[in-house]
Amino acid sequence: MSQKPPATVNSSRRTLVIALVVVATLLIGALVGGEVFARHKVSHCISTQFEKEMGSKIDVGFGWKPMLVTWVDGKVSEVTVDSDDSKFGPAVGMVVHARFNGVDVKNGGQGGGTIDSSSADVTWNNDGIEKTLGALVSGVKSSASSGMLTLDVLGGLAQLQVQPKVTDGVVQIDTKSAQLLGMGLPTDLVQGIVDVFSQSLQSYPLGMKATDIKVTDDGIEVKLAGGHTELTADPKAENVRC
Repeated sequence: MSQKPPATVNSSRRTLVIALVVVATLLIGALVGGEVFARHKVSHCISTQFEKEMGSKIDVGFGWKPMLVTWVDGKVSEVTVDSDDSKFGPAVGMVVHARFNGVDVKNGGQGGGTIDSSSADVTWNNDGIEKTLGALVSGVKSSASSGMLTLDVLGGLAQLQVQPKVTDGVVQIDTKSAQLLGMGLPTDLVQGIVDVFSQSLQSYPLGMKATDIKVTDDGIEVKLAGGHTELTADPKAENVRC
């Protein structure tokens, strides 16, 4: 019985190996290209939703789950959000690092969506606090040791000392002292400044509430947390499934 010459067998094997390598390369290329495309689409969809809620441009990151799978089932296991200039209420210059778990955005945002849980670290430095509080406040100093902030008022002629605290998920600002050349400051002036300060620390997006606040030598650090939250439907959102 005749057999193929060894050279013919080796040639066939080489041809098969080359074909398999070409097919594998094409498949890998298709998967990589699909993942890049899906990541772009999902990133745009998620960014649009979260920027609307947070009021500023953000950088988003995702968990372990491949975006091709997310593009099919519409669910993201984890979304991280970083923003260097978030505006919560009247606040200016808040830096936010947030994490959202179990995100499901329906029909590219047109159908809203849900978040299972969330957490965030918010940093607000003294410069941002000063800009937020307006022309009456010309300087802000904070002390980690005392847990208080000292606000220079009326060009430094007066000082207002305040201390933030968290009560039932809400940040409150307590006035500790208000002195103008050894005398008390007008109540209306003090209350107006404290109100703006409070409003800046009470308005957070996506159902999050304050769990802790700490005064540092550079400003304030706030920890936030949230449970199951509904994302608002947006009929004008781009119709991209994510």
